[in-house]
Amino acid sequence: MTRPASLSAPPGESPAESPAAPPRRPRPGTGGIVLLCGAAVVLAGGAFALRRMLLMPASRCMAGKWHGCFDTFNGVVLMTLVLLPVAVLVAWVLAWRRKAAGAAGAWRRSLAEVGMVHGTVPFLWLTMMPGAGAGVVPGRVSLVPLRDLATMGVLGITGNLLVFASLGFFAPVRFAAVASVPRVLALGAGCSVLVETAQYVLRLDRVSSVDDVLVNTVGAVLAGRASRRWWRTRPAGRTGGS
Repeated sequence: MTRPASLSAPPGESPAESPAAPPRRPRPGTGGIVLLCGAAVVLAGGAFALRRMLLMPASRCMAGKWHGCFDTFNGVVLMTLVLLPVAVLVAWVLAWRRKAAGAAGAWRRSLAEVGMVHGTVPFLWLTMMPGAGAGVVPGRVSLVPLRDLATMGVLGITGNLLVFASLGFFAPVRFAAVASVPRVLALGAGCSVLVETAQYVLRLDRVSSVDDVLVNTVGAVLAGRASRRWWRTRPAGRTGGS
């Protein structure tokens, strides 16, 4: 009887001594691809849900007019979505350069850097947008916790949660020094305090409220916990770029 092919072995070597197949390694860049796909799905869903609101300033934004575009919430959100392909292109270029230099985690690091900027700057623009009495009305401060929370409404609370959500999501992915919940909390709170202080000092006709700081910080922490599986927990390799 002939032996099955699966049991055959080279001359002088028993089947038990045949070298085992090397384990398959995960493909590089999987974490970055997952982050990119997840962000695309979230943004696409948000754009669809807000399509009517976003169409209102579309004509003025496309014409490059300041009033009605860059000084309104709808216009800033629209331009953020319009510039999303540019942000993706920048992330791709950064990742390509890092991979060419042999750097580890090129996609993850590049997406985190671009995501922090693209997801945070528009909200900072909105929070620093001057009111009708800017420069005339003196700065106002509200230091009683939870007093202003009831007057924010659903839209106000949601907006405040999103101000530093991208920073809280991507900062621990990019920087190991921020990869813990207390540090994300400190980062969100510190950035929020700086914004509220700037609103008061620059007399932007806005109320510098402790509740804004609280909600901004909660948004950063929640977003940070959502990205915990991709946090950078050890230093990157010394080979390659930064």
